[in-house]
Amino acid sequence: MPQLDRIDRAILTALQNNARLSNKELAAQVGLAPSSCLTRVRKLEEEGVIKSYQADLDANSLGLGLQALIAVQLRLHVGEAFGNIGDHLRSLPETVAVYCLGGTTDFLVHVVCRDTDHLRRLTILSFTSRPEVSRIETSLVFSYTRLGLPVDHAHGDGIPPR
Repeated sequence: MPQLDRIDRAILTALQNNARLSNKELAAQVGLAPSSCLTRVRKLEEEGVIKSYQADLDANSLGLGLQALIAVQLRLHVGEAFGNIGDHLRSLPETVAVYCLGGTTDFLVHVVCRDTDHLRRLTILSFTSRPEVSRIETSLVFSYTRLGLPVDHAHGDGIPPR
């Protein structure tokens, strides 16, 4: 696990807020020379701390006005079932995120659809028809906010022990 200092955390926080910052803007924001800032960003990328840079798209603008979370419960809890259904869920074009969980729910899948008919067809054709699936429960998403990771609390910094 890479050791992050105050400047690394400031870089990560700034990039989470705006990944389109130029190196010059980022350097000024964190108080470094541009060359030093670029070296740090490249190191964070090489160490896998920064995994990618992505555009945050508006689903409504793409005609995908309905979002849902689908809780999936499997029939059997064997590795093959988890692998098969996990691969299937990640391959669906409607899938935004897939969480493999412990507890009653085995997978939680965030999907985007055009409308309720699209969602109904998706759940029937891609979820309940699967032999691995015992049960699903669908919840509509009325709003959601994507938040960044708590960079200032990395490695336990700032979180008091119990």
